[in-house]
Amino acid sequence: MSEPRPHEALIDRLGTELVPVRRLLPPWLRTAGWLLVVAVIAAVLLGHYGVHGMLQRWNAAPDLAWAGIGAVLTTICAAWAAFALGVPGRRAAWAWLPLPGALLWIGASGLGCLRGWIAPGTQVANMHQSADCLVFIISFSIPLSALLIVLLRRAFPLRPVLTAVMIGLASAAASASLLEICHAYDAAATDLLTHALAVAIVVAVNAAMGGRLLSKA
Repeated sequence: MSEPRPHEALIDRLGTELVPVRRLLPPWLRTAGWLLVVAVIAAVLLGHYGVHGMLQRWNAAPDLAWAGIGAVLTTICAAWAAFALGVPGRRAAWAWLPLPGALLWIGASGLGCLRGWIAPGTQVANMHQSADCLVFIISFSIPLSALLIVLLRRAFPLRPVLTAVMIGLASAAASASLLEICHAYDAAATDLLTHALAVAIVVAVNAAMGGRLLSKA
């Protein structure tokens, strides 16, 4: 009986060394798992601060409510886009998914600066108080970003930087949404600029660090 040809022997050897790979869950399901962690954090904050103050602010100034809804929508869509971009063959157009929520978030926040009254139960934040908001957003974004990176490393995204940008946007938007629970300040230019700076920092750091981590999966 003749010896197998070299390429056939190589194929046989590689075939015997193959290890079964567990399929990833669908992007929407992995998104739901990450959002569950965010929901648990929100429940803890609500248990500590209560919901009355937030609802009072939203009822007196609907723009604050719309900005909060926009932040939540941005959180959901950016996380979903990140997991979708981790699937081979998915188009880069998924990165546009968070755009409507982000426009609502930014637009409603900007409109709040044009109001002529201060919502009951709030005050205009000074620079020190605005800095506290920056620390809050960044502090919560770090573990949320790390969790998303861990969940996405196994997927090995083909566009690691774009995926990392979506991770940063989802984490920053989630942190801003959580801040709404205990944020007793009205929409003012200094406070909103601080929020924008915090979101920009989180997205930039994720693009720089997250992209490298994802590309090394």
